[in-house]
Amino acid sequence: MNAMQSLLTLLAHAERERDAALAALRGCQIEQRAAQAQADQLQRYRSDYEQRWRSEFSRNGQIAIVHCYQGFVTRLTQAIEQQSHAARIAAQRMAQAEAAWRECELRVASVGKLIGRRNLALREQENRREQKLQDDQASRMAWERRANRFAPA
Repeated sequence: MNAMQSLLTLLAHAERERDAALAALRGCQIEQRAAQAQADQLQRYRSDYEQRWRSEFSRNGQIAIVHCYQGFVTRLTQAIEQQSHAARIAAQRMAQAEAAWRECELRVASVGKLIGRRNLALREQENRREQKLQDDQASRMAWERRANRFAPA
């Protein structure tokens, strides 16, 4: 396997890694959005619940109902905290997945740039070789013309 084939294999491998990292990033984004949406929904529910019961308590506030309300709001607050924590963890995973994807993207770009430089170097080498052949041919033709001019008739 020559050097260019090795680079092309490396590029294909880097592209597969990048694509896998992008898929993982998209999965993390979906997970993070869902976790955040659920946390937001719980917070809205708690706000609605508190507002609804405040008006109920202003009319008739039996102590047993107040205790039930407080217990439920406490458990709801705990659920919100747990879900907010899950959303933060999902956001961290998403940031890590994004960093991994960017690293893979950089690797693909680097290998692509290296292949481009190698191709340019090969083209320049081929151009120099062709130029040398043309120069040698022109030199031979000049020598032949000169030799034919001074050759005895």
